[in-house]
Amino acid sequence: MTDRVVAALQALVRIPTVSDRDPARVDADAFDRLLAELATRFPLLHERLSLTRVASHGLLFHWAGASAERPVVLMAHLDVVPVDAGAPWQHDPFGGEIHDSPAGPAIWGRGTLDDKGCVAAVCEAVEQLLEADHVPAQDVWLSFGCDEEVSGTAAADAVEVLRTRGVTPWLVLDEGGAIAGGAFPGVKAPLGVIGVTEKGTTSLELVAEGRGGHASTPARNGPTARIARAILRLEKSPFPASAPAPTLELARRLAPHVPLPLRPLLGRADRLAPVITRALVAAGPEAAAMTRTTVATTTLSGSPALNVIASTARAGLNIRVMVGDTVAGVVEHVRRVIDDDAIRIDVVETGEPSPVSPMDEAFELIEDCIGEVFPDAVATPYVMMAATDSRHFTAISDRVYRFAPFRMSKAQRAAIHSYDEHLGVADLVDGVRWYRLLVERLPA
Repeated sequence: MTDRVVAALQALVRIPTVSDRDPARVDADAFDRLLAELATRFPLLHERLSLTRVASHGLLFHWAGASAERPVVLMAHLDVVPVDAGAPWQHDPFGGEIHDSPAGPAIWGRGTLDDKGCVAAVCEAVEQLLEADHVPAQDVWLSFGCDEEVSGTAAADAVEVLRTRGVTPWLVLDEGGAIAGGAFPGVKAPLGVIGVTEKGTTSLELVAEGRGGHASTPARNGPTARIARAILRLEKSPFPASAPAPTLELARRLAPHVPLPLRPLLGRADRLAPVITRALVAAGPEAAAMTRTTVATTTLSGSPALNVIASTARAGLNIRVMVGDTVAGVVEHVRRVIDDDAIRIDVVETGEPSPVSPMDEAFELIEDCIGEVFPDAVATPYVMMAATDSRHFTAISDRVYRFAPFRMSKAQRAAIHSYDEHLGVADLVDGVRWYRLLVERLPA
C-alpha cells in the first residue's frame, strides 16, 4: 500500500497542472492526463463512486453510505502554482523524485504539499476502504477542484451541485493546517492546527498618474514617488492587532507545553487577551499574522524604460482580512493611511472572512483522529491565514474545517508556493491512515 500511494503522488507531481486566471494559458492536456492518471491509480474509486464533472476539470465523487443524514465532504485541489525558473530547487520541481530530507526520504516537487499530497492520500484511503468493502456510516463526497490557486469557479460549482441535490454537509474538510513543527517559540511539541475559519482575501491596486517625461528633468512627487510614499505609510500603519476566540483557545491549549513562567499567562488567555495579542505580535511574522488583517505589496509597475519617467505607477496589494474586519473597513483604512487624494484605489478582488465553525462533535472527531495518528501533537483550532476552496462551502455547511494530516516542518511550510516543496514518504502514509480513520469513525 505504501508503494502504491507513493507512486501515485509521484505520477501526479510529474503532470504540471498549473492553473492560470486566463483560461487560454491553461494546459488543458495536462489536466486531462492527470484525470486519466487518477482513474488508473484508483480504479475502485472510479468504478464504485458516482462522478460529476464540475467546471473544466473539477471532480465531485459521491460514495453512498449507510445514511445520508449527515454527509461529509473531503476536499483537495488538482492545480498548482507556477514554478519560478530562477528559484534554486534542489531537485526537478516536476520530477516527483524521492530524495533524502532532514526527516528522511521524501517526495520532492511542486504540489506535494499544496495540494496533490491530499489528493493522493484521500484517494488511497478511499481505495483501501473499498477494497475492504467498507460502507461509511454517512454519505461521503470527494470534491477536487481544478482552479483553487486562481480563485476559480470549480468549488463554487460543486457547492451549487450539492445545493441542487439537497445536500447539507455535516462536516467539510479541506487543506489548511497541518502537524506543524516549530510553530511557536519554546514549544517543542508539534501542533495539529485545525482551521476553524479563514481570513478573507482582498486585492487592491493603487494607481498614481502624472505627466511623465524625460528622465533628465524629473519633478518632485511624480507617480512613482507617490506610490512609494503610500507603500511606506501602509508599512508603518498596520491594522490593529487583536486575538479572536480561536487564537485565544490555541494559546490556552499551548499552556502546558510552554516554558514554566509562561504557563499561567497562556492558561488564562481568555482573560488576558491584550497581553496574548502583544506576545503573538512579538513572536514573528507567522504568529503575528494570526492577530490582524495583513497587507502585502506584491506587484509594482512604472515606466517601461530606464530613461522615461512613468506617467502611471501602480502597486498591487494583497490583503488578508481578519475575522471581525470587513472589506469595506479595509478599503477605508488604506484610503486613510495613504492620505493622498491623487492616488486611485481600484478594488480588484474581494473576499470577506469565513464564519467561525463550532468546536463541537465534528471538530472533536478531527481532534480525536489527530490524537490517534499523531499522539505527540497538540490539536488546536486556529485562524487560517491563506484562502482555500472551502470558503465556498460555508454557504451550505456550518462545519467547515481546514487540516491536511501531514507533518510539516517550518522549512516545509516556507516551501509552499516557493522552492524545494517536499513531503516525507512516511508522512504521506500517515496521512492516508488519518483519512481512513476519519471515514471509519464517522458517527452513525
